[in-house]
Amino acid sequence: MAALLEMQGITKTFPGVRALDNVTLSVEEGEIHALVGENGAGKSTLMKVLSGVYPHGSYEGRILYAGAEAAFRDIADSESRGIIIIHQELALVPLLSIAENLFLGNERHEGGVVNWPATFTRTEALLAKVGLSDPPSTVVGKIGVGKQQLVEIAKALGKEVRLLILDEPTAALQENDSQKLLDLILELKTQGVTSIIISHKLNEVRRVADRVTVLRDGATVATIDARREEISEERIIRDMVGRDMAHRYPERRRTIGEVLMEVRGWNVWHPEQKDRQVIRDAAFSVRAGEIVGIAGLMGAGRTELAMSLFGRSYGRDISGEVLIEGRPADTSTVLKAVEAGLAYVTEDRKELGLLLEEPILRNITLANLAGVSSGGVLNPAEEQKVAEHYRKAMNIRTPSVFQRVVNLSGGNQQKVVLSKWLFADPRVLILDEPTRGIDVGAKFEIYGIMNQLVAQGRGVVMISSEMPELLGMCDRIYVMNEGRIVGELEAAEASQERIMAQILRH
Repeated sequence: MAALLEMQGITKTFPGVRALDNVTLSVEEGEIHALVGENGAGKSTLMKVLSGVYPHGSYEGRILYAGAEAAFRDIADSESRGIIIIHQELALVPLLSIAENLFLGNERHEGGVVNWPATFTRTEALLAKVGLSDPPSTVVGKIGVGKQQLVEIAKALGKEVRLLILDEPTAALQENDSQKLLDLILELKTQGVTSIIISHKLNEVRRVADRVTVLRDGATVATIDARREEISEERIIRDMVGRDMAHRYPERRRTIGEVLMEVRGWNVWHPEQKDRQVIRDAAFSVRAGEIVGIAGLMGAGRTELAMSLFGRSYGRDISGEVLIEGRPADTSTVLKAVEAGLAYVTEDRKELGLLLEEPILRNITLANLAGVSSGGVLNPAEEQKVAEHYRKAMNIRTPSVFQRVVNLSGGNQQKVVLSKWLFADPRVLILDEPTRGIDVGAKFEIYGIMNQLVAQGRGVVMISSEMPELLGMCDRIYVMNEGRIVGELEAAEASQERIMAQILRH
C-alpha cells in the first residue's frame, strides 16, 4: 500500500533537551497507525512537527505528504492539506456553544451573516456521529471533559479531513464512550480517512491499529505490523520501557487501621440548575492504610462528590457531615479542608492542578507556603530544598526544579501535583483519575507512590474510569450511579462484571 506520509530523520531540540532524535515514521493510505511510548518519548512533539505547530525550519529532517515534500508554516497550512490534529489539551472556548465551537473560524454564512439553522443542522449531524445528544446551543463550559473531547472530534469531522491525528482521544472517556469512539475511527477508515492515534491504552491500540510505531527517548524503536504478526501488550511494553514489566500493579503488604475519614448524608445540588440534585445521601469511609476506589460511568457524580467535599469547590446547598479521625471537620473552604487533613488531586491537572508557566518548585510549595516561609516571608533556599527533595523522592525527570511545568511530560506533571499535596501533609488524599493520559511506566510509579502513602498510615480515595486499575489497586470499591453510592465491594469479591451489575441494577 502506498505511503500517505513519510517523516524522515526528524530531529527537534529545545533548550537543554533533544526531544526527537532522527525519528522516522511511515503511514500508509487508509490505515490506522498507532504511536506509542512513555511520556516524554516524543509522540506529541512529533505530531506537532507534522501539523505545523512547530513550523518548517524549527526542526531537522523532511516530511513527504501525498507524494510531495511538505513545509507547513502553521496549523492552518496543514489543515488546508487535510491534516487535522486533536490535541490532548482541548482547544475549545468554554463560554461558546457547541455549535459555535464546531464552526469557529469555519463559519457557515451567507453574505457575511452566520446561517444559524444550517449551523445547528450540521452540528446535530456531527454530534450524532460521535454519540453526543446534547443540544447544539449547550455552552461547552457546562459539559464534562469527556463530552468536550467528543465535541473536539466532531469539530475535526466537520473539516475535509484526510489524515486525522488523535492525541490520547479516549483518555477522558468511560469504557462505553471509548468503544463508540474506536468504532467511529474504524468506520472512518472504511470511508478512506487515515488515522494516527496516540494512546496509552494498549488494549485499544491492539483493537484498532493496523501498525504500531514505538518511540523511546525521542527515537524510533520499532514498527510492528498487526496484519502480519500478533501484537501483545507485553511486546509493546518491552519496546516502550526497555524492560519487561511482569506486574502492572506493585505488590504491597496491606495493614488497615482505624477509620480516618467518614462522610455521612452528603447532598449536593447543581450550581446552576436549581432543580437538579447531583449527589444524593452519599456515605462512605476510608481507613488508615487503605486505598478506596470509586467506580461509575461518566456522569455518575464521582468528581462532583470529590470537589464538593474539598472546600465545596463544586455545587450549592451542600449538606452532610465529614468526620476526620472521629471528629467533625470543617471542609467548607479549600483552606479549611487542607487544615482538616484533606487533599484533592484534580482530574484536570493542566487547568486546575498546576500553574503551567511557573517553575516546578513554585508549584510544589504552593499548597503549603507556610512550610517554606518565616514570619510571612518566603525563604527561597528552603523552597528549593523542599522541591529538590520531592524531585528525587518522586523521580520527577527534569534537569532543574526551576524548569517550567509546561515543559514536563504528563507523567512528570502528575508527580508535581502529587508532590504539592504531599508537602501539605494530608491525612486523606483524594485522587481523581490519577493516571489519566500517562504511560504504563509512569502509571507504575504513581501506583508505587500510592502504596507508600498508605504504608505511612494515610488514606487514599481513588476515582478511576479504568476498572482494571481499581481492581488492581484498591482494598474496597464503592460504586456510584446517578449521584448515589449504590454498592460497596471488598477487593476479594470485586470484578468488572459485579461493578457493572451494581451500576445497571440502579
